Amino acid sequence: EHSTEHIYNEIAYPLVEGITEGYNGTIFAYGQTGSGKSFTMQGVVDPSSQKGIISRAFEHIFESIQCAENAKFLLRASCLEIYNEDIRDLLGADTKQKLE
Repeated sequence: EHSTEHIYNEIAYPLVEGITEGYNGTIFAYGQTGSGKSFTMQGVVDPSSQKGIISRAFEHIFESIQCAENAKFLLRASCLEIYNEDIRDLLGADTKQKLE
């Protein structure tokens, strides 16, 4: 019943704030097929209140970097899928390749 904006503000925003301060962070979407994991993480462009957690987090991180003075940043992101005990890197060159 909540928008992805509400979910981001309540759950992911504090985590991303910690990331901008140098801590590691993980957002783990877990649940049954059809429960809304992909929608929550990816969302839709219109209406903007339904943008996903991933795009909101990237906007948040890059706004923080842009506002920072006299600082250097190294940003690493990964997007992994665990399905039927197989792990795949969704940002890798071959998204079908299984990881050990």
